[in-house]
Amino acid sequence: MKVLVVDDEKLLVKGITFNLENDGYEVDGAYDGQQALELFAKNSYDLIILDLMLPVYDGLSVCRKIRETSDVPVIMLTAKGEGSDKLLGFEYGADDYMTKPFDILELKARMKVILKRTAKAASSDGKVDSILTAKDLRVDLIKRTVTVRGESPELTAKEFDLFVMLMSNVGKVFSRDELLEHVWGYGYPGDIRTVDVHIRRIREKIERDDASPEYIMTKWGVGYYFNDPGK
Repeated sequence: MKVLVVDDEKLLVKGITFNLENDGYEVDGAYDGQQALELFAKNSYDLIILDLMLPVYDGLSVCRKIRETSDVPVIMLTAKGEGSDKLLGFEYGADDYMTKPFDILELKARMKVILKRTAKAASSDGKVDSILTAKDLRVDLIKRTVTVRGESPELTAKEFDLFVMLMSNVGKVFSRDELLEHVWGYGYPGDIRTVDVHIRRIREKIERDDASPEYIMTKWGVGYYFNDPGK
């Protein structure tokens, strides 16, 4: 597994690199947003650890640029603790979020959850139905692509996983806590608003009118469910 670590604190990059290399990862380090994008353009990474506050281009700008061409998992780091920063990171396509200072063991645990999920999706042998359909919607679980009304919106890795979770269980209502556990992993210390942010972004990409959705529905006071308007 190849990982890109981006932070302007060189000692932090060195420490993360040392710990990950001891676990068998191949690691590249970058100290500003421009260097990160240059490395990203030249290499293929399985995961990116990205600081929010960076010289040249900040972490949000880097994450947004990465999302234009790739759904590689991104764990965002920040020294700030405000919920708004966390939600903004998810808005720009981050898959997970950690506030400094953090425990390296927790970072590695979160990495393993994300990489395990990514590997599982990539290694599907086709013995199960790899295509989900509903009305004018088609989802390819192998290629991890979505087609709706002839267009192919780009979903982030987490948006795709969340959407598939709902679409695979038509009509079943999931609470926000359940979705956090299933999609982000058991014990994920996230805010349930994380789910709301991702649902809103998916609706903006999938629905004809995200204010009046036909696929991803809200069960007020409970959670969300997938509706197949063709049935």
